[in-house]
Amino acid sequence: MSGDQPAIARRKADHLEVAASGRADFVKTTLLEHVHLVHQALPELALAEIDLTTELVGKRLRAPLVITGMTGGTPEAAAVNRDLARAAQRAGVAFGVGSQRAMDEHPELAASYEVRDVAPDVVLFGNIGAVQALAMGPARVIELAKRIGADALAVHLNPGQELIQDHGDRDFRGVRDAIARLVEAAPFPVLVKETGCGLSVEAARALAGAGIQTVDVAGAGGTSWVAVEAVRADEGSGAAALGNELRDWGVPTAVSVVACVRARLTVIASGGIRSGHDLARALALGARAGGMAAPMLRAQRAGGFDGVCAELDRVIASVRSICLLTGCARVADLAHAPRHLGAPLRAFLDDFVP
Repeated sequence: MSGDQPAIARRKADHLEVAASGRADFVKTTLLEHVHLVHQALPELALAEIDLTTELVGKRLRAPLVITGMTGGTPEAAAVNRDLARAAQRAGVAFGVGSQRAMDEHPELAASYEVRDVAPDVVLFGNIGAVQALAMGPARVIELAKRIGADALAVHLNPGQELIQDHGDRDFRGVRDAIARLVEAAPFPVLVKETGCGLSVEAARALAGAGIQTVDVAGAGGTSWVAVEAVRADEGSGAAALGNELRDWGVPTAVSVVACVRARLTVIASGGIRSGHDLARALALGARAGGMAAPMLRAQRAGGFDGVCAELDRVIASVRSICLLTGCARVADLAHAPRHLGAPLRAFLDDFVP
């Protein structure tokens, strides 16, 4: 990365490299491994006839999957976003860009977020940080989403990451009201996503009270963005020490899904979704769709567009197979399929999700 590029672009490049490397993965798990779906030996179904379609933000998806927002703001990000968006278009799943803050501060970086020319029909999510949404005001945020032709806007929450990031945000007052104002003003759906630390019961209720209908939980168990910033921090610095101390901070994905479902929110389950089996488990807990970021980034780095297509095909085929093995003719039926919750997950839910 050349020295004459904006600092925010250099940071975005660092984020891609660290997230793809696996150096910032959580130690603790999503707890999805404690969702045990019950095998049905007499499913009375044909694999080809299983219906994987779902509706999200008022749009139809051919499979319940989102390639969640990761990047933008660098030439590499432009190539990544275009490959991911093209693959999402082919598979009939949704796609989100990374934070558009870089695009707002440096309009010359806008092309790294623009994918409509290669993915005209993809369900596309814009992205802005909640603190930036507060500072910018609804009109400016809405214009950013419109500039890329977004179908919906994801407002991301990342206080854990910001506390470790050099020159990150430290004041999160007024964010809930800013989200409520944006929901009221926006001509398209607004959803809220965490960035790896998950959403608690309290956060879910507050978001529902602000008018949010859809959330992406981005729970603990996948990539820790606290750890990403710790890796980026100067060795021996206070930021690196705090980031290493808190790298496992967050609500496990499985717990966050249940918390948000019980708050009557439509849920995208992300944060450590690494396979179709993980996705099916999250759907069994009540999620409407699942989100995957790091696996798609790694597939793109290994094989470009074709690599992402292959990864999407693998995940979707797995979900379809699990629907058959659980006797579910529709993917939505997984929410009612017989299941057993292992003791670690049950204990967490009993303690923290009323």
